[in-house]
Amino acid sequence: MKDLLILGAGTAGTMMANKLIRHLNKKEWKITIVDKDENHYYQPGFLFVPFGIYQPHEIVKKKSEFIPAGAHFILDEVKNILGEENKVELKSGKVLTYDILIIATGVEPVPEETEGLKGDLWYKDIFDFYSFEGAVKLSEKLRTWEGGKLVIQLNESIIKCPVAPLEFTFLADSFFQERGMRDKVNITYVTPLSGAFTKPKATAMLNGLLEEKQVSVVPDFYVQHVDNERKVLVSYDEREVPFDLLVTVPVNKGDRMIAASELGDDDGLNFVPTDKHTLQSKKFANMFVIGDATNVPASKAGSVAHFEADILLENILHYIKGEPLRAQFDGHSNCFIETGHGKAALIDFNYTTEPLPGKFPIPVVGPMELLKVNRLNHYGKLMFRWVYWHMLLTGIKLPVPTHMSMAGKVTA
Repeated sequence: MKDLLILGAGTAGTMMANKLIRHLNKKEWKITIVDKDENHYYQPGFLFVPFGIYQPHEIVKKKSEFIPAGAHFILDEVKNILGEENKVELKSGKVLTYDILIIATGVEPVPEETEGLKGDLWYKDIFDFYSFEGAVKLSEKLRTWEGGKLVIQLNESIIKCPVAPLEFTFLADSFFQERGMRDKVNITYVTPLSGAFTKPKATAMLNGLLEEKQVSVVPDFYVQHVDNERKVLVSYDEREVPFDLLVTVPVNKGDRMIAASELGDDDGLNFVPTDKHTLQSKKFANMFVIGDATNVPASKAGSVAHFEADILLENILHYIKGEPLRAQFDGHSNCFIETGHGKAALIDFNYTTEPLPGKFPIPVVGPMELLKVNRLNHYGKLMFRWVYWHMLLTGIKLPVPTHMSMAGKVTA
């Protein structure tokens, strides 16, 4: 009996367990999945909780509900990966061996990385919404906040769901308008990027939306520290942005045990160096990486993990047969962007092609429109929660091509 071990039972790890259980011979392979948290959070829902669009109980379920029958689920924390020995040490002291290892440990917000961020004002006037606790605490704050300087701020550019801070900004504008107090709120968007996004056409659209919604943008701002006494963000070049309410996106880092296992990249963010096409670890042939844990130059988003899972399944089956890893991930990513007032945009892109206008997923027909703000895209975003729980996590093939298609896109 051979062992396939998956570290992490989040989106990527759970999808892989469900896909692999259908393709591996149960008499030859044992699948084990390890995670330290028993709860599975629908992370796209964190965005909606502060505004009361989703209630906290609607975005959390038990991870055990989604582990396929026949796979073994261990609730424990990974302490160390011994790649040379094909072993994984758990915090409980147990040691697991493997023939194939899949790292799907994701990323986590680390507010401690920024001086003063997690200080006296944490969860009083400074909040994140990239964690379940932060989203819930922020919802409580917004229910009673009477207005002032609202600052939405990114500490780094490499984060989970890169458009989520913009979505929060747009939803905040809508939220305060609907409460009749938008004139009492000054919204500022602070980013280390030179624009709203990293791709030119999408940036132009998003910058236009920020201007339309009268949101001030402070670009190229790298936070050095947060002054809790004066309620000011201070950059490395000594610029300052004052706030009354700060909604921050902390530094996002991979699991700390990646560094302990000496598997991380050189920048200290604990992402695992990964072949961007095959998803094989660059250090060990029998180690594969998927989702937010990788250092591939794609968005850290659920859609990316979904498309990667299709590729990784093929390549693991190739690896088992001793064949070349023929499946190639192209960096495909797509995501809905909430723009407020019951509308949203949609973007679809990959390593080499930026978001373009057009129809999606079916050329000419759509029904979704790319780089367009409309109500149908918003309904698509809301519908995705059902798709996530009932199809994506369970490994059911979705009617969206794994590789990005140029069909239906307008290049001129």
